[in-house]
Amino acid sequence: MKIYLAGPDVFLRDAVEIGRRKVDICAAHGLTGLYPLDNIVDLAAPDASRQIFCGNEAMMDQADAIIANLTPFRGAGADPGTVYELGYMAGRRKFCLAYSNDGAVYADRVGRFLTVTSEGGRLVDPHGLTVEDFGHSDNLMMIHALELHGCPLVTPAEMPIDLWHDLAAFEACVRMAAARLIAS
Repeated sequence: MKIYLAGPDVFLRDAVEIGRRKVDICAAHGLTGLYPLDNIVDLAAPDASRQIFCGNEAMMDQADAIIANLTPFRGAGADPGTVYELGYMAGRRKFCLAYSNDGAVYADRVGRFLTVTSEGGRLVDPHGLTVEDFGHSDNLMMIHALELHGCPLVTPAEMPIDLWHDLAAFEACVRMAAARLIAS
């Protein structure tokens, strides 16, 4: 089983090393991890961003599944590129798994960045916009995409000290993918 490894991990200083660790974890369970930084792209080329996009879509097309890192990135929610990739794979009815190293309820996380108040029975931000409050750890579209096209979001019982390098929740997703492979 080939698994596309999505997430903002590609922005870490040690992104290549994290990718290698994730690919090695997959291999230890009999799976092939496809890490986006494995694409060869000339970053000086005028169309570098398009090369990255096309290379990542090609990897997703050849993958059987996705494991998406939905740990909040630069705010209360998941990285938008990763969310796109999860939607892309769900839209193709591929096996979808994801984890977040911050299992807090989304509305609570929004409250870390903005003042959230209750107004007329709904939570609102300072602009008067409703803050989604279904008790999920992220947006309902991602939560239900995972439930319907794979496995529920994996979160740790306690937030790890190092959100970006703790791979226990990732490995739990890998074990679920390996179990599915064995079952089929």
